[in-house]
Amino acid sequence: MDLFSQIETTEREEILTLRRELEYANHQYYVLNAPTMSDYEFDHKLRRLQDLEAAYPDMFDPKSPTQHVGSDLNTEKGKRKGEKGKGFEQLAHRYPMLSLSNTYSQEEVEDWLRKLPNNVEIVCELKFDGLSISLWYEHGILTKALTRGDGVKGDNVVENIRTISSIPQRIDSHHSFVELRGEVLLPWEAFERLNKEREAQEEPIFANPRNAASGTLKLQDTNEVAKRGLDCYLYYMLGENLPANTHYDRLQIAKEWGFPISNAVKVCHSLEEVMAYIHYWDIERKNLPVATDGIVLKVNDLALQEELGYTAKSPRWAIAYKFPAEKQLTRLNAITYQVGRTGVVTPVANLEAIQLSGTTVQRATLHNEDFIRQLDIREGDMVWVEKGGEIIPKVIGREEKADEVRGIEYTFPSHCPECGTPLVRIEGEAAWRCPNDATCPPQIKGKIEHFVSRKAMNIDGLGSETIDLLYSQGLLKNIADIYELSLEDIAKQERLGEKSAQNILAGIEVSKQVAWARVLFALGIRMVGETTAKKIARRFPSIDQLQWATLEQLVSIDDVGEQIARNVIGYFNDLTNLEIIHRLRQAGVQMESQEEEQVPQSNILQGKSIVISGIFTHHSRDEYKAMIEAHGGKNVGSVSKKTSFVLAGENMGPEKRKKAQDLGVELISENDFLQMIQAN
Repeated sequence: MDLFSQIETTEREEILTLRRELEYANHQYYVLNAPTMSDYEFDHKLRRLQDLEAAYPDMFDPKSPTQHVGSDLNTEKGKRKGEKGKGFEQLAHRYPMLSLSNTYSQEEVEDWLRKLPNNVEIVCELKFDGLSISLWYEHGILTKALTRGDGVKGDNVVENIRTISSIPQRIDSHHSFVELRGEVLLPWEAFERLNKEREAQEEPIFANPRNAASGTLKLQDTNEVAKRGLDCYLYYMLGENLPANTHYDRLQIAKEWGFPISNAVKVCHSLEEVMAYIHYWDIERKNLPVATDGIVLKVNDLALQEELGYTAKSPRWAIAYKFPAEKQLTRLNAITYQVGRTGVVTPVANLEAIQLSGTTVQRATLHNEDFIRQLDIREGDMVWVEKGGEIIPKVIGREEKADEVRGIEYTFPSHCPECGTPLVRIEGEAAWRCPNDATCPPQIKGKIEHFVSRKAMNIDGLGSETIDLLYSQGLLKNIADIYELSLEDIAKQERLGEKSAQNILAGIEVSKQVAWARVLFALGIRMVGETTAKKIARRFPSIDQLQWATLEQLVSIDDVGEQIARNVIGYFNDLTNLEIIHRLRQAGVQMESQEEEQVPQSNILQGKSIVISGIFTHHSRDEYKAMIEAHGGKNVGSVSKKTSFVLAGENMGPEKRKKAQDLGVELISENDFLQMIQAN
């Protein structure tokens, strides 16, 4: 084989390899919200694939990543192991929902502009880093909300969209159909709060606000969606016989209708104005409350947009300039380890100090053993560090040099770096754990910190430093010890004193009135977060009932999978835990729901399957679900022939309403429902 034949064979093989890599990355990014490569790396490989496919047209494949957008459709195949729920209704887009062509080169932006007609107006907008959404308004009422999906069809997540206060439920428009497109996003503040909560639960944290927004919008529990604080910016209007002939004017009309439209939108008339806009926001975007990753340029004239048309996956009348992620090269001085409250051992990179996004970074996560081995990272290496979502420092790769002398090959410790216990790794998990939760110091202190935290027992004055101090003195060895602390024990400690001691003891006393659901959350059972604890507590209103719960009983609870159920059962099979529970009970901590917490019990709804839909005035959806269960009924998610009735609030989903009407299922108002159960 001659040289040219070898090159051709290699490049044809590269096409197939790139397609596999990009399809996998698309699935991880859009479906699982677990990105495996940076946007820059993805776009670079996509560009390479485009060039190779152009060189070898006989290898054209309509299924290539160059020919379609990545899909976020929820399918059985796309679910993680153990996920529950049937997903969302999938509907066809009225207009294909394509992606934008991306570039990281200002020169390519200039080339794109020069190809357009002279004196064309360009609308510059911030490229918000979120999840694309298509909002359908029929006769002024929000009826559907579709994700991008595969560009042809998307998941209808309208019930979750209704929880976003900035999106109007109805608009003052006489048009039979109007479609608004935009980005659903999670503001920085909400993102930080969510990740702190997940970190405290030792749940996987989100890499960035985009992944957090996407994961949130695909939740089945609308109440959980509402709690997370999603927001939205709209950027395009579609429909028949709509007002205005320019993109900018339509955005202004959308703003008058009450839609959230960015104030940063600007009409530019020259290359100089466009570049000035890009340079300004490259700096100023860091002061925004939401994540942005670039600038979008659109032809303003809608007729010209139509004339320019589309490629297989992108409009020719728009382009996105993406800001390169801020990253720095620095030396990895050492790898240390952090042990969490559930025993997870996380490798941490100790770095030569660098400046990233305005802050000094000296430590960054190395994720897990598999990540380090995959990149062959060793102490002494020069590594690339990036702030995930510009908040969380993380190592993303290493700098390779042909002549470098490297340190010894990395080996993950076999024993806990804190207590010396042999580590274990559960099949299917990436993390190594220390199983010694009884005497491993960081696990003990972590459990105590979790127990006293705001959403748990909320004991003021017992911060991490105070807990560390009391632990070092042998006064706190587990959560039950908190209720045996004396004024003298606390007051004699350095930096505390009698006043601080009195405040801490007062907080401890108040915590004895914390409701059973929060106590259950405070116990720190692995994977039992705040929401799950509430659902378990409703099903088992006392710790005595929960202690003897079977696997079948536990998995019958909404959002409780087999792994969570086994964790609960395992917790109560541990004699140490039972002893702690006994001591907490003796101290006066609430171990059962109080009568005033419980909805009066009855069997008035016995045997009835009830669907809840819409927005309610008197109680939350979770409260109504609890009422239904308390009166013998069963909550179900979708309308079927077996549905007894629908508890219908304001702005009930039109699809559910139509299906109920077609099947002859009765709709009961909020007031009628309350009268029904109160009459008992």
